[in-house]
Amino acid sequence: MTNVTNKVLEYAAGNSSDLELDPDDPLHGELMKINVGPQHPATHGVLRLSVELDGETIVSCDPEVGYLHRGKEKTCESLGWRKFLPHTDRLDYVQPLLNNTAYALSLEALAQIEVPQRAQEIRVLMMEVSRIMAHLIYLGTTAIDLGAVSMFFFTFTEREKAYDLLDAWSGHRMNNSYIRMGGVYADVDEDVAKSIEEWLRAFPAKIDEFEKLLTSNAIWNARNRDVGALSAEDCFALSLTGPNLRGSGVEWDLRRNMPYSGYETYDFDVPVGSTGDCFDRYLVRIEEMRQSVLIALQALDRLKQSKGGDFLARDRRYVLPPKGRTHDSMEELIFQFKVVTDMRLPKGSAYLGVESSKGELGFFTASDGTSDPLRCHVRAPGLMNVQAIPQLAQGRLLSDIMAIIGSLDFVMGEVDR
Repeated sequence: MTNVTNKVLEYAAGNSSDLELDPDDPLHGELMKINVGPQHPATHGVLRLSVELDGETIVSCDPEVGYLHRGKEKTCESLGWRKFLPHTDRLDYVQPLLNNTAYALSLEALAQIEVPQRAQEIRVLMMEVSRIMAHLIYLGTTAIDLGAVSMFFFTFTEREKAYDLLDAWSGHRMNNSYIRMGGVYADVDEDVAKSIEEWLRAFPAKIDEFEKLLTSNAIWNARNRDVGALSAEDCFALSLTGPNLRGSGVEWDLRRNMPYSGYETYDFDVPVGSTGDCFDRYLVRIEEMRQSVLIALQALDRLKQSKGGDFLARDRRYVLPPKGRTHDSMEELIFQFKVVTDMRLPKGSAYLGVESSKGELGFFTASDGTSDPLRCHVRAPGLMNVQAIPQLAQGRLLSDIMAIIGSLDFVMGEVDR
């Protein structure tokens, strides 16, 4: 067995942190440059990685984004405050309700309007269901990237059930646009709420099944443990948040540290890792699904107890009147016309962030007092996650890059917004 082969095997076994091959060795060839993506199933969207290889070892990795760029921020500035809300669905399209809420919170801060308590509880319920659905995407797609094909079907079966529930609740399977400035589009349907509760109570048993298939699986452990490790300092330097930061041992969650929508009144834990590798990030997301079930059930209990109440603010400067009233009241018809055609927000700026499934998702909005936004900027956690790839990939084997990409969890619709 050659010296080169010995070194490669030692590296693959994790016994060597740095693989240095002798350039004079007869088996050592020239560096090779290959493209991973943009049309590659493991890049989780149209991401191109320009990878330079020394044999199977990654010497450098350069992510190239922009293949999906749609100019959403400028779209907001040209469409106006209200008409942009459906476009937020198309950012991270696996969790549209979280995007809706982040944008609505920023507008509500600008307008200084108070969201009714019932609307806050409905938002929390919908955001936690969305978080579970997003983590199911992570788990299923990362597993299939690493060869666990069955897991993909198990997770998507549960996601399909959640799709049916959201369809019954909001009228749309995807791109729900259910959140409104000042609250939500519609109140709770009791039958749908009961179905959601039944799904939530059954879901922890499904998480147990996922763990039986993966957590102690020798192949899953070999592909994820000690791969793509990030220290807390690395996460801070790369502006990583969410499960990627918590996987490195930092207990930072906006729902707990900078609460919104009443999250400070809910009982839940913030899971953290220790080594910050791909396996820790997996464990954090598994536990986050359990915590999301706990939060969602608390929100459902509160909705049952309140039994009615406003689900939308009544400030007619920014909120449409009930449709029925516009048929009978000229004043309400004028309010609707003004909100739809010329809704103006006070001068100023605001930034509000939510804890999305991938980290801190925030909207910075600035108003000059007209119906057209002066500036809209999205703090997209997926973009931050992508920029960690070069550091994590360098010195690893080419096969490790699939585990690294999956563990960081990003959607290119958000990165290339």
